[in-house]
Amino acid sequence: MSEETQKLPTGFGRLWTAQTVSSLGDGVMHSALPLLALTLTRDPLALAVVSAAGTLPWLLFGVLGGALVDRWDRRRTMWITDAARAALLAVAAAAAALDLLSVPLLAAVAFLLGIGGLFFDTAATAYLPDLLGRDPALLERANARLRGAQTAASGFAGPPAGSALLALGRAVPLLADAVSFAVSAVLVRSLPAAPRPVPQARESLLRQARAGASYVFGDRLLLGLALRPAVGNVAFLAVETVLALFAHDRLGTDDFGFGLLLTAEAAGGLLGAGIASFLGRRLGTGTALTCTAAIEGLAILCLAAAPNAYVAGLALAVCGAGMGATMVLGPSLRQAIVPGHLMGRVASTSRMLAMCAAPFGAFLGGWLATAYDVRTPLYVAAGLLLTMTAVTSTMTTNRRIEAALLAAAPTPREPREPVREPALQGSATST
Repeated sequence: MSEETQKLPTGFGRLWTAQTVSSLGDGVMHSALPLLALTLTRDPLALAVVSAAGTLPWLLFGVLGGALVDRWDRRRTMWITDAARAALLAVAAAAAALDLLSVPLLAAVAFLLGIGGLFFDTAATAYLPDLLGRDPALLERANARLRGAQTAASGFAGPPAGSALLALGRAVPLLADAVSFAVSAVLVRSLPAAPRPVPQARESLLRQARAGASYVFGDRLLLGLALRPAVGNVAFLAVETVLALFAHDRLGTDDFGFGLLLTAEAAGGLLGAGIASFLGRRLGTGTALTCTAAIEGLAILCLAAAPNAYVAGLALAVCGAGMGATMVLGPSLRQAIVPGHLMGRVASTSRMLAMCAAPFGAFLGGWLATAYDVRTPLYVAAGLLLTMTAVTSTMTTNRRIEAALLAAAPTPREPREPVREPALQGSATST
């Protein structure tokens, strides 16, 4: 069956719906959480603690979390995690309604939500190849749809909804996000049952986590795929740190204009996710990844030299398109070539590298703008992206990717078995 006629399984529709609803809730909290903190304190350090708390779980437990996911049933991990996050936010909403919110409580909520995100995202990444039979073409199509929906829900709809809901009361956005996680948990619970991870020899959790990290660093292709988001996060956070100042001081935009710049970037991301599979087919995944990385670097270079907001908006849209395509092609390839029993650890190791790089990029951007000029972080970011493109282009070539896909393909004695739909009980959700 050709990839043009091959259809995504019914279970994917439920997974897509669950992640879209959850992403909408994430977008609500992305804007509501810092605003909630602002109603409690004006101390910049306290606000920074609330913002940073959500990223700490990836820095502290990323690889260990991946090792746990590789031991557990992935579908059960996802729905239990979402149910726990719904309960957590319901408690926080009750605290807000009773006027018991505090900065430490918000920081604790953000930290626990971050732990939930670690387990859910890692389990979802590991579950998708099982659902789609590790088919590379289906994985690209599925990730494109997931990425597009995530961008639309968390980037476009969620943030303004969060601000509007907060105007109705401090408990309202917390309750809305709780409902989104509850709906997601119900949908994920109805997904097809996937094969349980193959039991490994009894090893300590730390040893298994180390094996997952070693697998990434010992494979040039996987290392190249991991370096792209890691170096990219350094560059993009350096840009993001000074982007508002750059837009106001050098481009002459107001707050509304700055919002339009971000919208242009998100719109580009939707376009990039939509054409990722086409680029992979026409150029080969390796060449496509190199081209999208180069496009990101050149777009940031154009942004740094932009004479007005219109050119800057176009540059951000092009950069967003490159990022959108990269974030479909890279994870899809990783899901197709990594053995199932290692998928959680490999995914979490790659994500942890990217998360660890982000604070360094933010610091770098702030320091360069203070020491030199507000355009300097943008030029440095462009240089980092183009250098990363040159270095990783030899690590993610079409030939290397084709060899990895061939090695990962099932042998005639190991046919690819589709996941089984669970028996429908009562009013189980289907699409």
